[in-house]
This record gives sequence, structure tokens and C-alpha cells, in this order.
Amino acid sequence: MSGSPGPDPGHFEALFHQAPCGYLVTDDDGRITAVNDTFVRWSGHSRSHLLGQKLQAFMPVGDQILYSTHCIPQLGINGAVSEVAVEIIGADGGRRAVLLSASRSAATGEEPRSVRVIIFSAHERRMYEQELVSALRAAEESEARRALAEKELHRLALHDALTGLPNRTGLKAKLDAVRANRAPGKDVLAVLFIDLDHFKAVNDSLGHAAGDELLIAVTQRLFPAGQGTRIVARLSGDEFVVVDTFADPQEATSLAAGLLDVLKAPMRIEGLEIVTSASIGVAIASDGDETIDDLVRRADIAMYRAKELGRGRWELHRPADSDPTVDRLRALGELRHGISDGALRVHYQPRVDLRTGLASGVEALVRWQHPTRGLLPPSEFITMAEESGLVLPLGAWVLDETLKQAASWRSEGRCGAELEVAVNLSARQLNDPGLVATVDDALRLRKVDPAVLLLEITETALMADPSAALESLTALKDLGVGLAVDDFGTGYSSLTYLKRFPIDELKIDRSFISGLDSDKGDAAIVGSCIDLAHAVGLRAVAEGVETAGQLRTLKVMGCDLAQGFHFARPLPAPLLKEWLDARPCG
Repeated sequence: MSGSPGPDPGHFEALFHQAPCGYLVTDDDGRITAVNDTFVRWSGHSRSHLLGQKLQAFMPVGDQILYSTHCIPQLGINGAVSEVAVEIIGADGGRRAVLLSASRSAATGEEPRSVRVIIFSAHERRMYEQELVSALRAAEESEARRALAEKELHRLALHDALTGLPNRTGLKAKLDAVRANRAPGKDVLAVLFIDLDHFKAVNDSLGHAAGDELLIAVTQRLFPAGQGTRIVARLSGDEFVVVDTFADPQEATSLAAGLLDVLKAPMRIEGLEIVTSASIGVAIASDGDETIDDLVRRADIAMYRAKELGRGRWELHRPADSDPTVDRLRALGELRHGISDGALRVHYQPRVDLRTGLASGVEALVRWQHPTRGLLPPSEFITMAEESGLVLPLGAWVLDETLKQAASWRSEGRCGAELEVAVNLSARQLNDPGLVATVDDALRLRKVDPAVLLLEITETALMADPSAALESLTALKDLGVGLAVDDFGTGYSSLTYLKRFPIDELKIDRSFISGLDSDKGDAAIVGSCIDLAHAVGLRAVAEGVETAGQLRTLKVMGCDLAQGFHFARPLPAPLLKEWLDARPCG
């Protein structure tokens, strides 16, 4: 029996280009990698001019700052931004007001990590302006209608044009009534922050008209919650809030649970049955000095935690909860100062030749001497450094410090003189146009033979853009340095590319090594990786070796090198020297 045909890639491409809104794909830096026909026609820029440029380059300076300081950090932390008002500069130099939404997708298979951006005309803003114009014209027609027009202007200033609900300004205006209704010492003021789950999928698949229809339907379901002095408001996009006084926090969270049930019922949008859900954050006022903005911010934090915990649920903000955005910005500032103020440290883990049992090299692993948290491992800050771009100065410092130490060992003689030094490269470093010059300058400055240096790149980073990676690796190889694929077995690399990359060794991921003593599947994978490495003329290196049993198995399999706690933990240079001096030299 023949199977049904799969989806037509050409059909998806046609949908992409014919979408009613501008649709772009960028990398984490905002560099455009794909753009649809709609945006090309609307902006007037040619596709060839757009591709490779940063999206921010087509914004005024103020919006460039907004995108770099708000949108990119939000994408790194929350994975999405919604309906940010910016301007796009067209090919004719004119500015066009737009609403920008973006989401960050993780790397999957051979698809690299990317940011998908949707840009559409600010139709709600135009609707608001049209209503203002209508109100002004009515006021000009007669004095009798002037009062009505002023009233309408006031209503528009305080209400959302699409749903009719109070906007942020209107929420603040109505809050006085809620506070006046509060029983002193008894009732608690609370904010419920409601964000629809997967609203972007409706906009992307059915269009913004369907998205507007969904927002109106949600408003109708929330409307009964706004009885009496209770306020229901729309802040922006798919974000709503409910504000009221409650007898206790349990009453507020009970309302949140009830709203989740109300919103889960199916809706019919443009003839289709759609089941939506929401994530709700609840914040309780702690004292009389807390502003509505403070409450909304805390409820927003709780809402994002609800999304992180699976969506379709509510979470209560605790006074001890911190704002992840503020925490990240603070940590970035501390790391930036740590790099410039000399707070980084390099520890070295020996790499042992399994045929001789002697140390043949070391891997350089960075640490951060934090002023209050102590010595931090790379898992605490490397991802943040990679996403922010700080990994470039950080990586350059680690490379220079490691080569300086290698030169010192060579001048001292003894065991350290013959050690190969391995330094890790991140994906952002691999894509940096100045990488080769940075490595060459560091080697020349420290007067180190390039053959002493081994650069390790993760399999995932290589496969994010294999063609660009091949170009970078070839240029590095021309310097005379060694190259290794790190964490091999986790990145779904193509054997074709593996043969083409000018690499010297494969480092088998520690997750497979840990199961050598107990898991036949892991043993088979490790054995296959070693055989594959030898088949293409590469060294096979095992990382994360912790037991004598793992070491015996690796020797039987013919593994060339190994490192891990079984031999030594990563050590500062003086302690590594003691470790080396206590063992025979090659």
C-alpha cells in the first residue's frame, strides 16, 4: 500500500514569500539570512541588499539601541519579544512605523539556531489615529458635538482600540477606585498577568485578522471577571491583566485557576476550532508604597515562570523572586568587569597518552573568580558570554593566557616543555571574521610554535554552518595549529563534512564515556567512534574518564588519549606542575 505524499517544500516556500506580513530569519546578532517577498516589496530594498545585513541597520538610531538593548537580551532570556513598536527605513529613505515580533528557535539537527522576525504595519495604531481624526472632524462640525468628541478622545487615550478594554494608562486611572474599595488591614491588592500561549502561531498561520478576532474572543471571556471595581485591561499584544482587592492570596489564585479553565474552552476563528491556553502570573501587593508598575512587573516575572514550567498554569510571585532580565544584565556587567579587571583564571586538565601512560598535553579551562560567589566554573557564565558577545574578549584572553603559560613551561624545561595545549573555541568565535588574525597574533606575541596549540570546536558549532566552518578551519590549519571536534556524538555531523574538515582528532562526549561500565549501548557507541576516528586518520580522545574500569575498556578499544578525574581534576598551573613533576616524563 503506498503511503501518502509528504509536505511539498515548494508549497511552504510559497507561503513564506506570499505571507501578508514581512517575515525574516536572522542569526543571534540580527544578521538577516532569509527574507520574504512581502518585506522586499514593502521596504523597497532588494533581497541581495538585505541578506547578510543586520536588521538593526534598517532602523533609526533610537530603534537600533532599543533592539540591541531590549529585544536581543529578551530573545536570549525569554526566547521571544512581542509587538515592539519600531520604525523601518525603506529604500527611499522614508520611515515606516511597524510592530516587530520575534522568537528564537534552538538548533535542531543540521538547522542552526535562528531568530524568526515578523514585521507588520501598526494597524492598531492606524485604527487609533483614524478614530482620532473622526473625533476631531466631528468636533469641528458643531459646538454641540465638541463635548462628545472630547469625551471620545479621552476614551481613546485610556482604552485599547481593538478590544475596548482599558490600556496601561486607563488601568492606572481606574486603579484609584480599586484602592478606595480596599478594606484597610484586611483586603490585599493583587495583579493577575495573563499571556496567551502560542498566540504567535495563530498570527503566523491564519493572519493578523484572525489574531485580532482571537483577542476579541478572549476579551469577551475575560469580561465577566471585570465586574464591580475589578479591572480587566489589555497592556499590549496578547497580554492582559486583572486587578482587584481580595480577601487573601488564595482568593486571587482561585480566580487565576478559574480564568485558565474559561480560556481553555474551544473557540471558532474564521471557521476553525481553536483551543487556546494561557499562562498567568499573580503578584500580591506587599505594602502601600508599591506602584501598579511594580505589581505588573512582578506578575510578569511569575507569568514567565509559569511558561517555563509548562504553560497553561498560574504561578504566584514570591517576594524573594528576582527579575531574570535584571539579574542577567547585572551578571553581564559583572562578567565584563571581571574580564577587564583580571578576575578570570585558567585551570589545566592533563591529557594522557593511553599507550605510554604519560601526559601528552593539557586542556585549558576558564574559571571566573566572582567577587561574592567565589570561583565559578564555565557552566555558570559561558552561555551568557556566548549570547552577549562577551565570549570574544573572554576567548581571546584565555588563548593568550594559555599560550603565555605554554611559553613559560617551555622555557623551564622538564615535563611541561613538550605539552600540547588545547583551547576551546565557541560558535561565535568560529564565526568571527577576526579569529584567524587573533590566533596568529597570540602565537607571534608569545613566540609559541603553532604545532603546540590545539583548538577544540564542538560538533554542534561546526554543523551550525558547515561551509563557513570549513572555511574558518582551513584558514586556522594553514597557521599550523591542530584542530579537534569536541563533544563528538552529540551534533549529528555528516560523515561527508567530517572527511572534509581539516581536523586532527575526535573527542568523544563524556555522556557516552560515563556509561562504559554499565551500558552496552554506550560501549558500542564509543567503540564505533574510535573506529571511525582511526578510519579517517584521526586521534580518538575520551573525555570524562572517572573510573579504572572505563580506562581499561578504552585501552582495549584502542583509544589514543584520555582525560578526566581518574587522572586529575583541572588544576591551576602551579598544582599542575606538581602533578607533572610527580610522574615520569616522556
